[in-house]
Amino acid sequence: MQSKLDQLVNIVDSLHLTEGRTETSVPFFSLVRRNRPTAIIPGVLTPSFCLILQGGKKLHLGQDTIYYSAGDYLVSLIDIPASGQVIGASRQTPYFGLRIDVTAEEIASVMTDTGIVVKPLDQKLGPGAYVGKSDEHLQLLFIRLLELRDKSEVEIRFLSSLIKREMIFRLLTGDYGHLFVQRVFMDQQNEGISRAIEWIKENYNRTFTIEEVARSSKMSVSGLHHKFKAVTTMAPLQYQKQLRLQEARRLMLNGTANATVAALEVGYESPAQFSREYRRLFGLPPLQDMKAFHRKPVPEAFETS
Repeated sequence: MQSKLDQLVNIVDSLHLTEGRTETSVPFFSLVRRNRPTAIIPGVLTPSFCLILQGGKKLHLGQDTIYYSAGDYLVSLIDIPASGQVIGASRQTPYFGLRIDVTAEEIASVMTDTGIVVKPLDQKLGPGAYVGKSDEHLQLLFIRLLELRDKSEVEIRFLSSLIKREMIFRLLTGDYGHLFVQRVFMDQQNEGISRAIEWIKENYNRTFTIEEVARSSKMSVSGLHHKFKAVTTMAPLQYQKQLRLQEARRLMLNGTANATVAALEVGYESPAQFSREYRRLFGLPPLQDMKAFHRKPVPEAFETS
């Protein structure tokens, strides 16, 4: 009997997807196909649940390297700068990935409506992204989502929302529920690490001190450092730097700014410093990176799916 994972591979293969990411008629659901391994591509993980159907990926998160492959899923709870690459793909056996965008409000809603009580195993905050192993329940839900593609707009809107809620339910009640629910506890706090992350995202393009971030979240400097690194795998000022460089690269790729303008836009005062830090993250100075991109386009950021 064919497994649910094999069914998913066959369905996605029959769609004859183009290389890269493909949006679907379901607003929160997208598909990724890669016909060859990719280079290491820096980007920002955003809140999502991503399942690999075929092939493999490698994720560089701070000092950690995470490998995941067919049947594994990656959950990202917050925006985290990271780098990733497809390591298992060929034209005969493409990499296939499926992505669901998820919000903390949706997780909290399912918890409220079902009465599920899930708490962290201890008082420590864990990483804002983790890899788990899918089961047939989750795989079947993806099959049902894919089967909606030829339905009416009303059916897609109504039924996809129900399927998504069931996915969240399965993640909450599965082996990794204590990690998945962490985002809700972070967002329920008016102060603390969630507020610190949001504050940096709002102020990334200006100079600030770690003391300012600590005050904004009503935490001590030492407490902020410890908790911030536990969740994002990096220090607050390193997080700011990566956000700056990612935004500068986006502006240049979109053609809305050259290197100098982009550097100023994201808060750099020294073009030389911008160029050095850009090269350290992306492997090439800004101008060479743009030339390389236009010669052989690659994703602006890696797909988490």
